[in-house]
Amino acid sequence: MTGLQPEAIAANLTGVRERIAEAARAAGRNPAQITLVAVGKTHGAEAIAAALAAGQKVFGENRVQEAEAKFPPLKAAHADLILHLIGPLQTNKVREAVALFDVIETLDRPKLAKALAKEMVKSGRRPDCLIQVNTGEEPQKAGVPPRQADDFIAFARGELDLPVTGLMCIPPADEEPALHFALLAETATRNGLAQLSMGMSADYETAIRLGATHVRVGSAIFGARQPR
Repeated sequence: MTGLQPEAIAANLTGVRERIAEAARAAGRNPAQITLVAVGKTHGAEAIAAALAAGQKVFGENRVQEAEAKFPPLKAAHADLILHLIGPLQTNKVREAVALFDVIETLDRPKLAKALAKEMVKSGRRPDCLIQVNTGEEPQKAGVPPRQADDFIAFARGELDLPVTGLMCIPPADEEPALHFALLAETATRNGLAQLSMGMSADYETAIRLGATHVRVGSAIFGARQPR
């Protein structure tokens, strides 16, 4: 199975950007306040190159290994490319993640926080970190439980001096996402955090209405996931 042609990716990007702008204006917000994170998981470097050619600069990947196979040449050729890790991070991949990613959206436990802090000191590289909150408290999903979020934010920022800039969530698939987005926004406000990564292909307009600063959109840009 092959992915979409470059012109289809460019057209999809235009459509998503227009919908982001419409949703922002409807919420009384400036569209420039919202960053589109184009999620290229399972799609090859040629799909990312097509999006870059269409003016997209911010990308998201779920797996460190897949990103390592795709992005180093692209980053070398495009100094303004920004790469977000949006999937779970194992502690044995922290060194690679800190070296490659500009933003790590999935900080979710003390052990990982300590490993990231240690690697940042060692490498001198300090990618921004978002704390993932498991707003639905789903046992199979990563993220800090909402009731522990304030303490974990304080620990990561205060004790470990991590560059925590915001929060991220993935609402349960079978629940109204607005409730989860509102909970995340309240937690961020309470802790003085400016960035909210929430909303994906199916619900990013709702997320924008509730304060998202980053929306993670994959299939609406690149089409269906490709077999690994």
